[in-house]
Amino acid sequence: MGVEEAAEERQKGEDTEDKGNFSDRDHRKHTKMQCLRDQDALIPQPRGSLPKVFAAALAAMTIGGIVFLSPERLFGWVAMVILILTLGPLLHGLCLLAEEMLYHSNTRYRGRGLLSHMLPACGLGGKTLLAAGLAGLLLYLAEPPLTHEGQCWKLLFLASVLYALFKSLGVLGPSEVEVSDICEGRKMNVAHGLAWSFYLGYLRLVLPHLEDSIASFRATHQASYPFWGRGSRKLLILIPLNANISHKLEDEDSNIHFYDNLPNKEIDRAGVRSRVYKHSVYRVLDENGKAHECVAEYATPLLTLYHMSQESNAGFGEPERRQQVLLFYRTLQDILEHSLECRNRYKLILLNDEHEDDPHFLSKAILRHLQQQEKEEFCLTPPPQQEMVHPLASASTSPPSAPPIKDDWHHAEPMSREPTLMFSLEKPQPLREPVENTDHYH
Repeated sequence: MGVEEAAEERQKGEDTEDKGNFSDRDHRKHTKMQCLRDQDALIPQPRGSLPKVFAAALAAMTIGGIVFLSPERLFGWVAMVILILTLGPLLHGLCLLAEEMLYHSNTRYRGRGLLSHMLPACGLGGKTLLAAGLAGLLLYLAEPPLTHEGQCWKLLFLASVLYALFKSLGVLGPSEVEVSDICEGRKMNVAHGLAWSFYLGYLRLVLPHLEDSIASFRATHQASYPFWGRGSRKLLILIPLNANISHKLEDEDSNIHFYDNLPNKEIDRAGVRSRVYKHSVYRVLDENGKAHECVAEYATPLLTLYHMSQESNAGFGEPERRQQVLLFYRTLQDILEHSLECRNRYKLILLNDEHEDDPHFLSKAILRHLQQQEKEEFCLTPPPQQEMVHPLASASTSPPSAPPIKDDWHHAEPMSREPTLMFSLEKPQPLREPVENTDHYH
């Protein structure tokens, strides 16, 4: 009875320990998901097609109302409206074409063909011309929407001319949302260029060699060997939302101390022989005073965004700067996720500027990401039941010389263990010839 009671107590202790481990894992998983949700709440997502859906719904309801009120004049009204909407941009395109042909044909188009480059650039594309031609033909064949046919043509030309005038004066110019959507869709933002420059001119060159640099550093700094965890072997790229970067991390947080530099990496670049690239190692102290070493630095292109917002000639205010920082983060994250050279060698840390009152906010953010990297694998499903080896089950297969089986089989080792390498001392046997063993029935 004493042995069985001890086994039960030990089993209860193991179950309690397993529950504690899984509760700790669930807590870490919840913390990680909360951080991801907070981060997603800051980063703007690409715009979708909801405006198109609303526009199609409004058009369908309007056409349905016209069909219900006066179905006999439906085609005339639709043709006339389409003709107004296409003739206006065409007239405005002709105004733009006059400027381009007189003053910019050589400097901007390098003498390239009129039809292939200049007309599409002015909005005189084939789709617009085709829509206007079909609408004009439909209006000619259909019943005029107004009483007198002359009134239709007067309204048509007057509306088109006034559209071209208001468009040229900027009254009908694109909204900020449209400009932002065009710039993001065509990758024309300042943030897109800075992110690609940061990747192609720096990260893609240094990140593939980061592991070797850290290994060389650890070999020459044996005293710091225990402080390097798995999460410390990546480059921590700090991206503050306000783009205000300090050149020394210890100036931002007293819990961060500069330790040393990694070995220099020399690369021939753009005519400069042996251009030096280096990373700095910092020691970050936690609440208990324990040091955690890591390689961290700010994203250098953010200095460009910050100084642009300080120059009046750039036309770049604080709201635009914040938006560009978020786009820079999103673009750089997308670039690095698709880069085989940089995979698993970096960590982007977005720093919210709402916690500037905390003097140790930077060290806390770095430590939180380091701990997340250390425990980035979570058990999402309950562990499988560990099969216990029952002595009676293997008694029949035991050799005669096997020792007698004791009654403490409750303490048997679980069958699931860490994988080990097994080597066979037997000589390799040749592969057997294939043998046909299929039965054929006629």
